[in-house]
This record gives sequence, C-alpha cells and structure tokens, in this order.
Amino acid sequence: METNRTPSPPQPSARTGGQVLVDQLVLHGVKQLFCVPGESYLAALDAMHDAHVDVTICRQEGGAAMMAEAQGKLTGQPGICFVTRGPGATNASAGIHIAHQDSTPLLVFVGQVARGMMDREAFQELDYGAVFGSMTKWTVQIDDAARIPELVSRAFHVATAGRPGPVVIALPEDMLTDLVTVPDARPYSVTEIAPGADAVAGLRSRLEKAERPVVIVGGTRWNQQAVDDLVAFADGWKLPVYCSFRRQMLFPANHASYGGDLGLGVNPRLLARIRASDLVIVLGGRLSEIASQSYELFQIPEPQQDMVHIHADANELGRLYHAAQAINATPQPMTAALAALAKPANAPQWAQHTADAHAEYLAWSDPGKISIPGNLQMGQIMGHLREVLPADTIFCNGAGNFATWVHRFWPFTTFASQLAPTSGSMGYGPPAGVGAKRLWPQREVVVFSGDGDFLMHGQEFATAIQYQLPIIVVLLDNAMYGTIRMHQEREYPGRVSGTQLKNPDFSAYAKAFGGHGESVRTTEEFGPALERARASGLPSILHCFIDPEAITPAGTLSGIRKAAEDRQRSQ
Repeated sequence: METNRTPSPPQPSARTGGQVLVDQLVLHGVKQLFCVPGESYLAALDAMHDAHVDVTICRQEGGAAMMAEAQGKLTGQPGICFVTRGPGATNASAGIHIAHQDSTPLLVFVGQVARGMMDREAFQELDYGAVFGSMTKWTVQIDDAARIPELVSRAFHVATAGRPGPVVIALPEDMLTDLVTVPDARPYSVTEIAPGADAVAGLRSRLEKAERPVVIVGGTRWNQQAVDDLVAFADGWKLPVYCSFRRQMLFPANHASYGGDLGLGVNPRLLARIRASDLVIVLGGRLSEIASQSYELFQIPEPQQDMVHIHADANELGRLYHAAQAINATPQPMTAALAALAKPANAPQWAQHTADAHAEYLAWSDPGKISIPGNLQMGQIMGHLREVLPADTIFCNGAGNFATWVHRFWPFTTFASQLAPTSGSMGYGPPAGVGAKRLWPQREVVVFSGDGDFLMHGQEFATAIQYQLPIIVVLLDNAMYGTIRMHQEREYPGRVSGTQLKNPDFSAYAKAFGGHGESVRTTEEFGPALERARASGLPSILHCFIDPEAITPAGTLSGIRKAAEDRQRSQ
C-alpha cells in the first residue's frame, strides 16, 4: 500500500566559498558594497559578477571603508567593504576606527593568505585579531567554507546589536575556492529594547520634580520616527534639547526646543545652562570626550546633577557616569514611550528657560554677525548656502577647524543629513560624499574640506567621476594644517614647525579628473561659482582661498599668539 509522503525540500547545490559568501550578503539585504580589488579574494569578486549588488570600485581602502561607514551612518544597516590582505587591510583601518568610535555598523571583509601558508609570515600575512581587536566588536577568520552562512549571519547581528560597530571577517584565499553544500542562513534582524513601564514612570517623576531639566541626544540606532517622537516629547514638555558632537541631525535646529550642539568651540551660554540644570537626560549617547568637554562638563563618576542615562548597550551604563537612573533601551522604543507620556496640564516652570536657550542658539548660529580677516567672508558664504540649498542637503566633512563653519552655521533640520566623524578622522569628507551620493543620488551632497584634510582621501574624487556622482566639494585653503597650527600658537607661540603646506591648484585638480573646478578668492565670486557647479552636473571642487589669520569664526592666529605670549610673560 502506498502512503503519501511529504516531499523533501530541495537540497542546496555545491557552491564555492566565494559564491556562498556573496549569496549571504544578498539575502541579508545588501544592495551596495565598496571595494579595492585584490587577488586574495578573487573568488568573491567573481561571485559578485552575477549578483544583484552594486559594486563601487574605490581608489584606496581607507576611502572604501569610509564610504561603507557613511552608508551605515545614514541607514543604520551595516555598510559593506571588501579589501585585500596586508597593506589593504591596514589602509582600511582608518574607516574601521571611525565606525568603532562613531558606533556605526560596518562589515569589512579582508583577504587572507591560504590556510596552508599561515603562521609563516607569508606575503602580506597579518594576524587580524591582533591588528583589529581593539577597534572592532568582533574579528573572525572563516577557515571552513561550510560555516560562512553561520559566521556572516553572526557578523550582521554583532555589528547592529547594542552599541553598533565594526566587524572584520578574514577570508583565506583557498577557502573561497572550496566547494561546499550548505544551506543559507535567514536574513538578520535587529532586536529593539523597550524601556520598562517602571523606568518610564520613574523618568516622568524626576521630570515633575525638576526645575531646570535638559536633554542631550546622541548615539546611533535612530530613524526618522524616533526623531519625530523625540520632537513630540520635547514639544509637549517644553524641554531644551542639545545634540552631542556631530549628531545634529537628531533634532531639528528650527524647533523651539533646540539649544545647540555640544561640539568643539561650543557656545559658552549653552555650557552655562547645562551646568545650571538639575536634571540631565542623556538619550542615546555616551558623553564621550568632545560632548563632555574633555570630561569636565559632568563629574566622574558622580555627576553633580541628577542624570538619567538611556543607552542601547547595557555595558555603557555606569561605565563613566553613575546615573541616578540608568535605562537600557534603544532610541526607537524609548522615544515612542516618551512621546506617549501625557503632557503637563500647564506650561512647566522651565518653559522660558527653553525659549531663552533657543534664542541664544539662533544668535550664536547667525552667520550675518561674523566677520573674519580677508576677502573671503565665510559668514556670508554660509548665509548664501542657507538660502540656496535644500534643507535635506547632506553635509559631509572630515576633521579640522574648517568644519566649524558647517557645525555652527548650517541648520540641520533633516534626519540623515550629516556625515562627520566623531573620531576626528581627517579625509572623511570626500569618501563620505561618494557613499552618500551612491546611496541617494537624488539628494544634494556638499563636502566641506580643508586643504590638508582633502588630500588625505582626495583621490576618491576619481570615484565620484567614475560613477557620475555630482558631489560639490567646498575646499577651504589656508596653506596649513590649521587646527594643529592653532594649538601650536597657543602652546608654543611664534614657533611654527611642521604645519606649513604648499598646495596644488585644486580647481585644476578637479578638471584633470574630468570634473568641474573653480577658484574662489572673494565672497562675491562664491555664489556664481556654486551655481555653475550645481548646473554642471559634474563632481565639482570650489577652491576657496581663506586668509590664514581666519583660524576660527571668532579668533585669529595673531590673537591666539598674543594671548599665549601674554600668558607666558605673566607666569
């Protein structure tokens, strides 16, 4: 007698390790990746040939890692980067370090020597666990192709869980050519952590007893809904909200509750208001060095104010600050719970404080009040950018005093519109701009760079040309490493050493690659040059010559030098 049998599921066919790897990326939702090719992962490159993944070929591994990190910042999904072994991997370390300090999900796949050659110091061999162990959440080598689905799935989960960060996956060359029969993993998922009802009630109770509360917002794992919910909470309770260093896209600058950002060169009145507060709600951030003003804004380990610290990773709670209330929760469910809190029946007693804080921010960020030495007035240029650029323009920058013009004078009002390294890595702007424009070609992307900063990864302008990505680079040239010169004049006045630069014609640089380039020496020249750059449809560089004296919006080199000399004479 015949019986009905359930047909067995089809068995997977044999695939190379490279094919299994790329198949995992596709099923985990990867649409784009960045690479510098290498013979150490040829089998993976071959598998990419037929995959539905856009591959961006980059000019240097640091740029590739930064592009991937930028996409991780904008989307909350792991950016993907492939680099070759040895020098390729160490080049990528700059982007890996950014992802580590900026809490950005990033997967970096690194070629490795063949398994039979390991531990002999073979050509370009590295111990990746030793090299990257202190700057990744996890570093792993896949020695068995049959374990690729398992370990890649784990990499996605590790990179996105708790406090997000980078994962490095080493791929022995011969492992990628092994034939294996193995089923795929399931697509990864991200676990959100909701606050308990008691925790929310406790926070509300603290608010009701407070006289001058503040909210400091930062970190990652945000989305548009979380920002909207935070706005609703701040609006209902009339709370002043301050953004952590380079996290300004987390709260709209045009909202009546916005009080500014805790960055470099911060508004002194902002700091005074936070110091005078009696309740500090730290939402999502770590209060690391810059945001905490060199760890001096709050006492460690016992802050002088009541502190409520809310973070996605329990390991960050109590690490530096013993908060009066610690809540392990991710931004999305946490802000939803805050938005659902019943509003006070009457305007809270701190409502005027909030209004005053916003008025102080508006005055501080008014570019029309700024005058600097020289023919190029950056205050007027920032005012022009505010007039002509869309509110959702994505601004990218690396590290240097030049970034202050963006952070202080561009009003970030749109989520996912800021790409800037909290790690302070130079050269980040050009590759970040490429990553952003590759992700969202319909958005305008403006890169602010300094002359020293740009040439750290300026070769990625060629990548923008190759993929027809019309980013606009506003390059401020003062012929020096300006930030270091500023500190040099402050500590060793008049003793200039190691900070002078002789630069190329950056407008000609842009044209040599096939882009649009212009030199801008006066304020009046900037507006028309920007208009021509936007109309060109090409990657563009506006080479802006700024007076070396104009070292910050509020100070000059000679002023810093004189103050240092006066201080030394008085000692």
